[in-house]
Amino acid sequence: MIPARYGPVLFSLILSGVMSLLVSGISTFRALQPQQDWVSLWAGAWLTGWLFAFPAVMLAAPLARKVVALLTTTTKG
Repeated sequence: MIPARYGPVLFSLILSGVMSLLVSGISTFRALQPQQDWVSLWAGAWLTGWLFAFPAVMLAAPLARKVVALLTTTTKG
């Protein structure tokens, strides 16, 4: 098992992987429509996208947490 202290990094890795998979698949499909080599083109686009998405998620997550904290309130109850 992976130690809990690596949880945020693992979360970012999984989230960026899934999101880049979906976005690159939709973008590739819209640009090319189904072709014989569509899957290989999608895979290449996904891996390239993931290389950029993972560091972006790591950098954006702290900012997103701060914005969420500013936009939400806690209630006592």
